[in-house]
Amino acid sequence: MKIQAFDYSVNLMRALLWQHNDAARLQGLLQSKQDWYNENQSAFWSDWFDDVFNLQTANDFGLAVWAIILGLPLAVAPTATGEQDIFGFAADDENFNNGNFAADGSQIVLATEQKRLVLRLRYYQLTTRHSVTQANAIMRAVFGDGWGFVSDSLLMKIRYVFAVAPAPQVQFILTNYDLLPRPAGVKADYIVQGDADGFGFGAFHENFNNGNFYHA
Repeated sequence: MKIQAFDYSVNLMRALLWQHNDAARLQGLLQSKQDWYNENQSAFWSDWFDDVFNLQTANDFGLAVWAIILGLPLAVAPTATGEQDIFGFAADDENFNNGNFAADGSQIVLATEQKRLVLRLRYYQLTTRHSVTQANAIMRAVFGDGWGFVSDSLLMKIRYVFAVAPAPQVQFILTNYDLLPRPAGVKADYIVQGDADGFGFGAFHENFNNGNFYHA
């Protein structure tokens, strides 16, 4: 996601002509206005760029604006976090010690970094073709080099293989949002490298074509 560099500065002193070299009062007026522009106009747009326009640095207000533009909710219903009922709200309220702690009907609002992540993934989801090459490039841009790789099974399914287990906050997003780049009609899932048996090391060494290449 490349963002064009902008120059927000305004040089009002360029309005002075050589005839005004000795016009101290006129120069003083323009300098006062220049100082006002430096403090208010240039600083405002610089802050707006960081706080609203740039998805990697936007604050909660800017992220709320992007959520409207990209059509993505920044909160998840509690029932989406798992198959268990919310604590205390199962049949006959007998769900003690067997559910998730949340208020009935409430929503789980994402943290700021989570909002930035889901909105960046959503942006890429809407603006790219989602080929394997592009998917790998997107994941490097979002998670950095060494995150893992994208594997295409050629059976209308792609798999995201993370080299290291994502943080719980990221796993929450991967579980509750369908944002991993994938072509239309293609299923996508993710695993952590090492979760599957190594090549040739399944039960009775029958893991051919069903594992990862690494040393046992």
